Amino acid sequence: MASLSSLSDGSMPEWCRKLPRPQYASLEQIHVRQQWFQVYKVYSGVYAIYEPYHWEEVISYLIYGSHKNLLLDTGMGIGNIKQVVDELTAKDNIQLPLSVISSHTHHDHIGDNWQFEDIYGIDTNFTRTNMQGNDTDAQAELEPGMIWKKYLPSDFDPKSYRIRPFQIKNYLRDGDKIDMGNNRRLEILTTPGHTPDCISLFDEQNGLLFVGDTFYLGPIFLYRPETNLHEYAKSLEKLAQLCSKVKIIFPAHNIPVVEPDLLIKAAQGIKNVMSGKLKPNETDKEHDVYSFEEFSFVLNKGTIS
Repeated sequence: MASLSSLSDGSMPEWCRKLPRPQYASLEQIHVRQQWFQVYKVYSGVYAIYEPYHWEEVISYLIYGSHKNLLLDTGMGIGNIKQVVDELTAKDNIQLPLSVISSHTHHDHIGDNWQFEDIYGIDTNFTRTNMQGNDTDAQAELEPGMIWKKYLPSDFDPKSYRIRPFQIKNYLRDGDKIDMGNNRRLEILTTPGHTPDCISLFDEQNGLLFVGDTFYLGPIFLYRPETNLHEYAKSLEKLAQLCSKVKIIFPAHNIPVVEPDLLIKAAQGIKNVMSGKLKPNETDKEHDVYSFEEFSFVLNKGTIS
């Protein structure tokens, strides 16, 4: 188990020196009490809840409707995202029922699921396993150099850090729609590949596409056992086909506002990788890295022969 002394000496980790990312300068930051989080208003009725002091740079989203609110993912569970949501809705004088949707059930996006009752997700064996909680993956996120210790919550105990069990109340299928009111209707798009239970949310009326870990700027990890590269390529193409109707893409890591053209570029890029047209730019004992200007695909070594 990790201890506070093992995390770092409190100095800025090397990866953190690139922060703040320049894309955040144009966004409206909303002050919240917990220093672990930064919150940005990224669209009318949409907040990005960002965890910049862990190398994963996870982003969750609070989405307002007129008769219910929705939280897309609950982050790492290092800070208390429920308190952030309560603070934001109190500031905005919006007291409505809240549902949680998991974009997928990797540990870094379900850390505070246990705090919520009304949770939506996809019914897969992978999901049901992750609903039982997890110690190992959570503890692996506390390796030295992964966290800027200075910003950890004062009550955070690394020795007891784990993903707690939770229950999904409502299971979703491709094409389901969640009517939130206030001209906001979210369509569920199943986008497996990164994991079997990945989903995206499409707000067609407002031109917004929330894509979870299916696409983001930075290294996209496609080497875990649960990843299916062929399904991933199909999911990227499925999303790319919608991009003529999309104004903004909201990913779950690094940068919350992304141009749709970059997702189209990624869909073509993964096709070229899988066909063998592109060779890895970097390779080591474990991984092949296919780099583009804004993102890269990281595969197990020799996946594409």
